[in-house]
Amino acid sequence: MSSRKKHFEAFFYSLGGVAVMAVILIIVNLIFKPINIRWDCTADKLYTLSDGTIQTLQKIEQPVSIRFYYSKDVAQMPVFMKTYANRVEDILKEYKRHAGKHIDIIKLNPQPDSDAEDSAHLDGIVGQPMDALGMEDRVYLGIAISSAGRLATLPFLSPERESLLEYDITRALIDVTNPSKPKIGVLSPMMVMGGIDNPNMMMQGQPGGMKPAWMIITELKKEYDVVELPISSDAIADDVDIVMAIHPKELEDKTLFALDQFVLRGGRLIAFLDPMCLADMQNQPQQMQYMPPAASSLDPLLKAWGISFESEKVVLDRSAATEIRQGPQGAAETMPSVLSLGVEHIDRDDPAVALLNSMLMLNAGAFSGTPAEGLTKTVLISSSDDSQLLEKYMAQRRGQDLLKDFRADLSNKELAIRLTGTFKTAYPDGKPSETTDAAAEGGEDKKSDSAWLSASSKPGAVVLVADADLLYDPFCVRRSSIFGQTFVQPINQNLAFAQNMLESLSGDNALFSIRSRGGTSRPFTRVKAMELAANERYREQIAKLENEVQDIQREINDLQRKRQPGERDLLSAEQRQALAKFRKKEAEAKQNLKTVRKQLRQDIDALENNIMLANIALMPTLVIIGGLSLAVVKRRRSKR
Repeated sequence: MSSRKKHFEAFFYSLGGVAVMAVILIIVNLIFKPINIRWDCTADKLYTLSDGTIQTLQKIEQPVSIRFYYSKDVAQMPVFMKTYANRVEDILKEYKRHAGKHIDIIKLNPQPDSDAEDSAHLDGIVGQPMDALGMEDRVYLGIAISSAGRLATLPFLSPERESLLEYDITRALIDVTNPSKPKIGVLSPMMVMGGIDNPNMMMQGQPGGMKPAWMIITELKKEYDVVELPISSDAIADDVDIVMAIHPKELEDKTLFALDQFVLRGGRLIAFLDPMCLADMQNQPQQMQYMPPAASSLDPLLKAWGISFESEKVVLDRSAATEIRQGPQGAAETMPSVLSLGVEHIDRDDPAVALLNSMLMLNAGAFSGTPAEGLTKTVLISSSDDSQLLEKYMAQRRGQDLLKDFRADLSNKELAIRLTGTFKTAYPDGKPSETTDAAAEGGEDKKSDSAWLSASSKPGAVVLVADADLLYDPFCVRRSSIFGQTFVQPINQNLAFAQNMLESLSGDNALFSIRSRGGTSRPFTRVKAMELAANERYREQIAKLENEVQDIQREINDLQRKRQPGERDLLSAEQRQALAKFRKKEAEAKQNLKTVRKQLRQDIDALENNIMLANIALMPTLVIIGGLSLAVVKRRRSKR
């Protein structure tokens, strides 16, 4: 009887303990429910505000109103939209937590014919139709930020831009709290600013049209005052803070002198040079598209700075080669002249590029040289040592031909560099045109009539990039449509690189750690290395087979020419024997290639299986080992 009583007591004690624990958990949950505490376990801390955003919030000294419009009562709201709206609301709470009293967050539900809907329209937030999902209602999901009469709007927060959500919000905050914008002058022979295509043809009544501005220009106009500089400028206005030169080819001496003087007076320059610019080729008239493209360079300035640029050669990098598909149904082709650059190619110590991990360059040149006295060079982006320089006219061949003749020179190529310090002029005799005029007239040197600098009046900065195509829309963004509206999605971080560089040159680095989250890329480097090793193993076999094909084909042609007139058979016995020999060798070579590819596939499958096994079995195995260890310890204690 006492034993049964003990069992009942143990049962009730256990039940009471469970009830008490439940009550404690409920009370703790009620106490901490208003507090938004999260543990961000993602590798890149995607759900934690970056240092740049926190710095921006700490600088805010005036009231800022953030109005979050979300149609939470719309019937049949897609689940992914609800999830994304919750994500937006969570991150806005983080902004409020760090900014405190300076930010006021207002949540509005724009129902039909409501004051909230009218407010949304006034702020530029337009509801998106849900016709694609068979819904009559419109969905509002946007943010309006205002301060001191200035307004910045994110009309529709597309889930496709979730990785750029923090950047978009912080950029809008900076826009409304900083009324003055740096001025950027864009210098380019291409229509990067947009405009009328073939105006002469339009005047003659022939087809023409408007070309939109490049996406990089559209993005820069959101943050800067962007103006176009004439390609034949002889002076750069004093109110221009940064000059952005995109493929500056065949510049006149007066324009180079203007850039020289701009840098010497403390202006900032970022130049995208290119030995073979595909964007420039595509923008040429059709009859000129097959002509050899002109390279861009700033040779007089580069020489004065101690830098040289390979304007007649392009960089091939076997380890950074990109697989390209020609057309929707075309076969994939590996191009070593199209460089997919990851973390191993980017300077991780420089804050402007430290968080970038996915860039694309096409037919890039290379920089080299020791900077002149007073200058410091920082290599921002470089190729691997499995690379070579090749004349640009030879780099237009197929990818398999480039790889077949590839010979690495075991040196890293400088693809983007930054020069800082005190610069010296490339024109010690003054403005070229003035010197020429004075010599022609045989009179006094006219350079004394105008002031010019022979050295930096204050420290300057120049960024040089060995490719201009990285800014061309087809190579950096993808356009998609959702709910009838077109959105632009980055396919790499080319634009982020350019924007980070401009922010670095303008002295504003608040957005560095935010924007570079836009395209996290983690390629399977081990798998790619295995593929490269296998390609190297059978590359010689392919070359040998191609040589055999050519030799035997010549032999067949020689035998065919020796065929006697009047012979009825197209192939003689000797020819048939040679052809059979060729087919036998071809079959043997194909079998060898098949064996190598099979072995490659087995190695890759083994690697994938091991990774999958580790993901599935590792945690249960650890739990089992922990449980058994605990059981053994308890058993030993019981025996004692």
